[in-house]
Amino acid sequence: MTERANAVIEHPPGEETQWDWVELPNPPDEWGWGSTAFLLVGSLAHSGKWRGYLAPDMTRPQVIAGIDRITRRLGGVTKSWRFDRMATVCHPSTGALTAEFADVARYYGVSVDVCPPRRGNRKGVVEKSNHTAAQRWWRTLPDETTPEQAQTSCDTFCRTRSDARMRPTSDGRASVITVAAREPLSAPPAAPYPATLTEMRTVSRQALVAWRGNQYSVPPEVAMSEVTVSERLGDGHIDIATDSGIVIARHRLATPGSGAQVRDHGHVVALETLAKAGASSSRRPHRRKERIPPGQAARDAANTLRHNTTNTDDTGPQASIIDMSVYERAAQNRTHLP
Repeated sequence: MTERANAVIEHPPGEETQWDWVELPNPPDEWGWGSTAFLLVGSLAHSGKWRGYLAPDMTRPQVIAGIDRITRRLGGVTKSWRFDRMATVCHPSTGALTAEFADVARYYGVSVDVCPPRRGNRKGVVEKSNHTAAQRWWRTLPDETTPEQAQTSCDTFCRTRSDARMRPTSDGRASVITVAAREPLSAPPAAPYPATLTEMRTVSRQALVAWRGNQYSVPPEVAMSEVTVSERLGDGHIDIATDSGIVIARHRLATPGSGAQVRDHGHVVALETLAKAGASSSRRPHRRKERIPPGQAARDAANTLRHNTTNTDDTGPQASIIDMSVYERAAQNRTHLP
């Protein structure tokens, strides 16, 4: 909170979308994302309608993938995009767009405005959305949630909670979704900008690689090893490569989060052949299934016990027998503790 005056910034309908990253601490350990997850938030400056894109990092391909996904869920493209001085968009020292992101802006037909240094209030709409995402959605996310389920949860929160907020308008009050429906937005391109997402994955013992809530097969020889998964946005398939860069599998993408197993027939045959060879009866059986007859030492010990005539059941002539009924009668007659 500062004491300086704050200017009222007008946001005409369909004029501007504001973008920002928000860091989300302590994602579930099963995600393998480390100590921080990242949410790219895009907000329509006029109506305040926002959507989020959950990502493991803030690299340029993730920015582009998030922008495309959010733009389509907001309903279209505004005339301009506003960013702070993030290095994936501009040169932080000068604010000039990078050549790579300038191509992205041309592809979507927008102009890009970069906030001046120390002028975060220029994108106050998305800053408020960041606060809402962190405080009202992320803090209530269960530990057993997968990244795909978390993304669906964020979309549901935006649609059912955030879009239902009431806000003042020139003719009274209306919900965010009602105001957003009046904004003149342009249609996005038919396909996303062709950026390539690349992430490391560990192959399971079943020679499957997890990607976007589905599983894709690889040759069984690389089970339990590290591979690189690449997805070029808009191509509809993924490539899976070894550490040396050799592509060992290509699959058509299944619907994200559908839980599908996409398996190549050759991979299935190779895996079954390898598994059957490992289970061959010519190998030594499992230790728990082996017949293990008693050895000489065990037979000698059993014979000693068999001929042992020592009486161990004799309690002796001086064995004491305690009558507990005396204590029971004393307890029944006592009405209070000493």
